[in-house]
Amino acid sequence: MKKGKKINKKANENSEKESIFSKIISWISDGLLFIVLLPFNLFKYLNLGFYYIMKWMIRETPEKEKQRLEKEKAKKEELQKERERAKEYIKEQSEIQKTDLKFAKDINNEPIVHKDVKLTRAEQKEEHRIAKEKIRREKLRQKEEAKKEKKSVLEEFKKRNFFGRRRQQKLEKKRQILALDVNSADANRSSEKITFKYVGKNPEGKIEKGRFRGYSKLDVHSYLLSEGYEVYEINAVGKSIFTKDISITKPMKKSILVFYLTQLSTYLKAGIPIVDAMKILAKQAKTKTEKDIWKSIVYELSMGATLSEAMIRSGNVFPKLLINMVKTAEMTGDLSQVLDEQAEYYRSVEKSRKEMVNAMMYPIFVFVFAIIIVTYIIVSVVPQFVSIYDSLGADLPGITKFIINLSNFIRTKYLIIILVIFVLVFGFIFAFKKSVEFKSSVQYLLMHLPVIGDIIIYNEMTMFSKTFATLINNNIFITDSMDILGRITDNEIYKGIIFDAVTSLSKGDNLSSAFNDNWAFPDIAYQMIVTGEKTGQLGLMMEKVAEYYQEEHFNAMARIKALVEPLMIIFLAVIVGGILLAVIIPMFSMYQDII
Repeated sequence: MKKGKKINKKANENSEKESIFSKIISWISDGLLFIVLLPFNLFKYLNLGFYYIMKWMIRETPEKEKQRLEKEKAKKEELQKERERAKEYIKEQSEIQKTDLKFAKDINNEPIVHKDVKLTRAEQKEEHRIAKEKIRREKLRQKEEAKKEKKSVLEEFKKRNFFGRRRQQKLEKKRQILALDVNSADANRSSEKITFKYVGKNPEGKIEKGRFRGYSKLDVHSYLLSEGYEVYEINAVGKSIFTKDISITKPMKKSILVFYLTQLSTYLKAGIPIVDAMKILAKQAKTKTEKDIWKSIVYELSMGATLSEAMIRSGNVFPKLLINMVKTAEMTGDLSQVLDEQAEYYRSVEKSRKEMVNAMMYPIFVFVFAIIIVTYIIVSVVPQFVSIYDSLGADLPGITKFIINLSNFIRTKYLIIILVIFVLVFGFIFAFKKSVEFKSSVQYLLMHLPVIGDIIIYNEMTMFSKTFATLINNNIFITDSMDILGRITDNEIYKGIIFDAVTSLSKGDNLSSAFNDNWAFPDIAYQMIVTGEKTGQLGLMMEKVAEYYQEEHFNAMARIKALVEPLMIIFLAVIVGGILLAVIIPMFSMYQDII
């Protein structure tokens, strides 16, 4: 019994020692963890302390708070009056310069019918998941509110300190100065757009610096106010090479244009006014250039211009065909349908372009690769054989001597060769762009090549027929259609054909007479035009012609893809193999002489 008590006593002592030891270990680990986390905790507590200090510094007495609220109320009333004046000014300008076009359509919303059914196990799980998601979102919302509160405190602190107060006073003084009068010199409208540099607070409450093109300082100021800006400064920017001009922006890519046309058509079908639809497109824009383009159109629409006029004033951004179709739709009142048709048209154009590019990429790649291989062999491999032949004093055949001389010429005159290639390439590009005769000659030559000529003709006929059908189906006169077709095509041969067609029409002849017996205008298309003139269904006939030649163009591209690969391989094998054989054959003959 006594022995058992002793054992229990020893066990208790050991457990007490172990507990003390474990406590010491936990204290040490807690101390080490505290030391490691001290910088983070210190930063956290310092940040929290700074937050409460700022909150204490910006505290207000009831009297100061009342005065501040009165000032803010007065400022809001003043800004509201300015915005109302701006809207009235814009409304007056709009009434003077344009007839309001409305394309809104009613949409019938059918009510959703709910039925009481027993919840299945899956539905119960889904409800449980939704409830958990709601809790998670509520926590996130609380965190966001806390962040917003801290941010507001920081902004208020910055506003209340000396430098922030001085800056705000300066901006407010500039804003009050910018309360422009309609009768002032700043209201004088220019015939051309002027670039203005502005500073203001955007609707999100951030200070924004930017450029905007308008006809007068008052126009730009009124427009910015109507968009919810608080404008502090507007100054005209002088013309220079560094001043970005939206009016000379390069044409919009077809894929991007298709996206915007589809979106705009959807908004108009939903009954959204065209100005609001343009504002939505400006928000959806991914680049600053696209955003500036849509803002410019919104400005033009606000100043009383029609959509087609706004597109024209944007410069080269939008295709001429699209502008003319929009102009026609403004008269007929079917803008959304025309936008859908144009989106489909440019989608097919972009598809054809990509098919042509994809078909040409492989042969171009193989050709460039062949040039690189041949150049490497001539520059690096041939000189090694030359040294061997010189040391042996061998009598070389003519083809080998030619390859050796070519190698020496390339290695010694490579700078001259590069310069000549550079001059020829850029000279060709310059002449192709500037000289109509040179461009016409090149296109004439390409169109008479066996396979490439067919592809060019099929592509041009597809675009011509499809565009002509679109114009005719939208009740555009044939003479106007021909004028539009002549301006949108880049092929000088077809420009000449279209010019002859316009001349024939002016003389009172039929349209088909200009296309008869022309090598660039296939007989099938001519017969379809004749049939369309006789039956009065020219648009339908042109649609069929477009479908036919689009299929022919697709088949021709498929044939090229099938032929190019073996031809390029044969070309590469002949060139590279010929050079190698020309260099290696003398060595075999020398070996036979030795034997």
